[in-house]
Amino acid sequence: MPLVMLVFDGVRLLDMTGPLEVFDVAASLGVPYRVTVCSVNGLDVITSSGLRVGVECAVAEIGSIDTLLVPGSQGLVTSGPTAPLVETVRSLASRARRVGSVCAGSFVLGAAGLLDGRTATTHWRYTAELARRFPTVTVDKEALYVRDGPVITSAGVAAGIDLALGLVEEDAGDEVAYEVARDLVVLMRRMGKQPQLSAAARTARPRRELIRMLCDEIVADPAANHSGPSLAARACMSVRHLSRLFKDEVGCTPAAFVTRVRLEAATALIMSGEIASTAAKRSGLGSDETLRRTLRRQQVQRIP
Repeated sequence: MPLVMLVFDGVRLLDMTGPLEVFDVAASLGVPYRVTVCSVNGLDVITSSGLRVGVECAVAEIGSIDTLLVPGSQGLVTSGPTAPLVETVRSLASRARRVGSVCAGSFVLGAAGLLDGRTATTHWRYTAELARRFPTVTVDKEALYVRDGPVITSAGVAAGIDLALGLVEEDAGDEVAYEVARDLVVLMRRMGKQPQLSAAARTARPRRELIRMLCDEIVADPAANHSGPSLAARACMSVRHLSRLFKDEVGCTPAAFVTRVRLEAATALIMSGEIASTAAKRSGLGSDETLRRTLRRQQVQRIP
């Protein structure tokens, strides 16, 4: 199963190495991947971090292709991809069964016309620019990765690992993908429709160390006792005073933050294969009825 990764000067290192590690581990488990790293002219490339990376060959030497992957770089957004890179991707994609991009690599696919009329994603910083530059593309601003037909695009940097695990699952099944994730010490396989940014990352970082500590404890163990009195006791203050500080620092009550984190944890567990009742219990929501009620409430709150 020949898999080709096309690299270029300025490429972001983890955009490359994350997926490559996934495919290497999968190959060690028996998945018949044959990975080739190439550049347009066959010359080594310099990554955005300054590291020189050797390539195996020039594009002209590539034979059959099952999967083409294009990593990203900041320059693809600020300056745009070069004409030779775009033409090379267009040519290689015409021979591939499927084509994928990591992070800003979606800008190359867009320039090559591969995203026209499709749904795609990219790093959350660049979604608005991707939509502006390629108006025929429906940009999913939330998803970790999106598959639309033979084209797969992912969010930024580490999301390339999630995309690669998704491809392994497609090629060899869920159990193999799970074993690859375990080998790489990925704590939880994230599915494509999970949000790019977690509840904690979407929340303003509190200025007070005490509030930061409580937020970190909630995120680290959503199922623990995070009731108002319990949190207040750990903070050595009254429930009312803690609630006032939380609203000032985080923008919501402690209870609202706990619910947001628990719902996100439950959703991730369900998407990883857990049944609703187990996901509700493990995330701290209690029962599947509580989970459904919380989901309904969250959906109503999103309606303008």
